[in-house]
Amino acid sequence: MQIQPYLFFDGSCEEAIDFYKTTVGAKVEMMMRFKEAPPEMPAAPEHAEKIMHATVQIGDSTVLMSDGHCNGQAAFQGFAMSLIVADDAEAAAKFAALGAGGQVQMPLGKTFFSPSFGMLTDRFGVSWMVYVPLAQ
Repeated sequence: MQIQPYLFFDGSCEEAIDFYKTTVGAKVEMMMRFKEAPPEMPAAPEHAEKIMHATVQIGDSTVLMSDGHCNGQAAFQGFAMSLIVADDAEAAAKFAALGAGGQVQMPLGKTFFSPSFGMLTDRFGVSWMVYVPLAQ
């Protein structure tokens, strides 16, 4: 059994994928545009080039993405993507990259449960927690 997040970007999925390629090393495994849907499932002509479904690999995890209904601003609420990295330097680099154009909720710093932990919302509205696990 697996749980995979499915993020709906409501029109900015391709831009988000490009952003995640540069910030967290995302790799597109599969991508289908609305124009590729079968004839019995026609899409609005203005959405033809938008992404109907994408499977994206980030590290060892799979994240599913789509433009959804393409109706404007996506609303990501009630969850955060948790990015676990190897060390403080990687945490700092990923936190800075993901935070570009976004908003920091908790600056990256030492906590009782991590040598580097921080929370932010990226420029697409997706919440992230970046951290280094305590050494075992």
